[in-house]
Amino acid sequence: MRCINFLILFFILTYLSAQENFYKETIPGTDLTIPMVYIQNGSFTMGSPKSEIGHFGDEGPQHLVSLDSYWIGKYEITWDIYNLFVSREIDQYQVTKLPNSEVQVDADAVSGATTPYVEMSFGMGTDGYPAICMTQLAASKFCEWLSAMTGNFYRLPTEAEWEYACRAGTDKAFSFGDNSENLNEYAWYESNSNEKYQKVGTKKPNPWGLHDMHGNVAEWTLDQYVPTTYRTRKKEARNPFQQPTKIYPKVVRGGSWMDSPKRLRSASRRPSSKKWKMRDPQIPKSKWWHTDAPFVGFRIVRPVKTPVEEEQKKYWNYNSD
Repeated sequence: MRCINFLILFFILTYLSAQENFYKETIPGTDLTIPMVYIQNGSFTMGSPKSEIGHFGDEGPQHLVSLDSYWIGKYEITWDIYNLFVSREIDQYQVTKLPNSEVQVDADAVSGATTPYVEMSFGMGTDGYPAICMTQLAASKFCEWLSAMTGNFYRLPTEAEWEYACRAGTDKAFSFGDNSENLNEYAWYESNSNEKYQKVGTKKPNPWGLHDMHGNVAEWTLDQYVPTTYRTRKKEARNPFQQPTKIYPKVVRGGSWMDSPKRLRSASRRPSSKKWKMRDPQIPKSKWWHTDAPFVGFRIVRPVKTPVEEEQKKYWNYNSD
């Protein structure tokens, strides 16, 4: 009998652990879900050594970073999900906020992206394909809208959270090792993308079950891009975050379908640029869309420890573009 009880307890604990490690956020009023993967708190070495092929000066010096636990999107946010935020046709289905809800904001209080003047997928596909060309402000406002719709707090990842999730416990150039010849199994990039992004999740995941951390589309983070920021950090930084003070540049991570292998490395950093709006004919140029950045998208994060309301607003309302 004791053996049976032990087995029952074991299976219950295993089930609960699996639920903690993975859940799907359902978007009210639809049958669409966003799979989220649990990332256990821990430490890792951020940045890359000078000896790494493709190393750039802004990736050093390497330093130890400790992070709190969070969930992160298994996939990049797709057009079929992002367009719900753009159209705002399902706001009426937002969940009823309870006193213990992580957020109290209503969907109708969230600023919405304007309809782009051109079709922003540029014919590369929408159903199951990653959303692109949004500004960091638009990506942050999507997170606020999703939070209002579900009652759970979502935001963009910090640069440190993104790299930790990308590395997935590894310390090589890529989450699968140093050999870029193996990229074809894990990533869409310049050599195999057929000059377009591809459906999310069609390549192998990293060791923590996350798809397209290397390639497909590069991904927004919350951080201001400062090339020397690693030099000013403590040797052991906890939850580091370079809070933005201006619109440009912000940090984009992961590389894209347009990039060479060196851009897809776990440590590679890329600054956003005003040039990403070069062909926008509007005056003033849109604060929601980057017409010349068909290589940029994003994925979302939900911290285990929910920040207070004032802190939430900071993550959603940066002077971002």
